[in-house]
Amino acid sequence: MRMRKKKWAEPWIEEHRDFVYQNPVENKGKWKQLLQRETLHLEIGTGKGGYLNGMAKLYPNEAWVGIEKDISAGAVAARHAVEEENPLLENKRFIIANAEQLQEWFTTGEVDVIHLNFSDPWPKKGNHKRRLSSAKFLEMYRDILTEDGYIRMKTDNKDLFEDSVLYFLQNDFTLTEFSVDFRRKDHAEDVITEYETRFMELGQPIYQLCAKPCRHK
Repeated sequence: MRMRKKKWAEPWIEEHRDFVYQNPVENKGKWKQLLQRETLHLEIGTGKGGYLNGMAKLYPNEAWVGIEKDISAGAVAARHAVEEENPLLENKRFIIANAEQLQEWFTTGEVDVIHLNFSDPWPKKGNHKRRLSSAKFLEMYRDILTEDGYIRMKTDNKDLFEDSVLYFLQNDFTLTEFSVDFRRKDHAEDVITEYETRFMELGQPIYQLCAKPCRHK
């Protein structure tokens, strides 16, 4: 569901240009240097930022960048980061733009982990190519991931999950983790957001996988 437009969002973003970007081409190849961390995580479709802000706090020695195309949602995520109690800002940044441009912002082999959390399932067949796990995106991810980099995906949507498994396998990725009920066990290493909690309370299983691109020498 698309968030209602926040009138304050654009002025707020304008005031926080050192923290929220809309076309950070100047940071390409420099994210780890900018955030002074050796490990770089990228969440695509960060929404209101519950996951990224939680993980950035849980792993303060790692860098976190979130991409969100909806201006209002992205502004909410960034403002939550700034206004949270004892904010830790130096290890995270936000990009408000379409992820189709990500190769303009990240260089080859720059990102260690890509997170896809509860992405839009685009259920109509004609829209499947817009899925964040579709072939065109997987090729971009392959390019920007490090040699040992990988993708972590979670979703409540069974059809998207099953299709995505095929996308990964058809595009020369190896599945290193796979679960059709990820939260059946405790995973203290992975933040649970309010959005995810709602599905869990309804008894909806959370599907999860990790996929690593095959590197042919």
